[in-house]
Amino acid sequence: MNSIWNIRERVLKICFRDISRSNVGMPKRQTKGKVPKQTSKTVDVPRASGKEDAIDSPVVANSNGTCTVKILAKPGAKQNAITDISPEGVGVQIAAPPIDGEANAELTKYMAKVLGVRKSDVSLDRGSKSRTKAMVISSESVTIGQILASLQKVVDDR
Repeated sequence: MNSIWNIRERVLKICFRDISRSNVGMPKRQTKGKVPKQTSKTVDVPRASGKEDAIDSPVVANSNGTCTVKILAKPGAKQNAITDISPEGVGVQIAAPPIDGEANAELTKYMAKVLGVRKSDVSLDRGSKSRTKAMVISSESVTIGQILASLQKVVDDR
């Protein structure tokens, strides 16, 4: 009886080894070509002197008087914190799980606190299900310089 089981085990090992070595399985997805990775863009910020300088910044002024902040969210952290500021975005740790929009709500609340604006002035524009987000600050009393200064202050205090 033991020899039958040993033979059965050997046959199964050989069959499974052959299957795992073959290219049988799910077909590979057809791609038209590699999609280029999105790089940071330069932002033209009008100065008081009338000249325009190109600056890499995660904060962009919109034509309707609002500002957009690029966010690189890191949900599930121990506490809310801003980790870094780069041209790709502002790294923000969020102390909420990414379930049912909890992290997005916590991010909105935290950014309003950091920037010193009402919670209703901060809204999520893009990226509700992504870690890369775009937040719109609709308060007209806040400028790009004030936003960057507030964010940098939090990073320096950390």
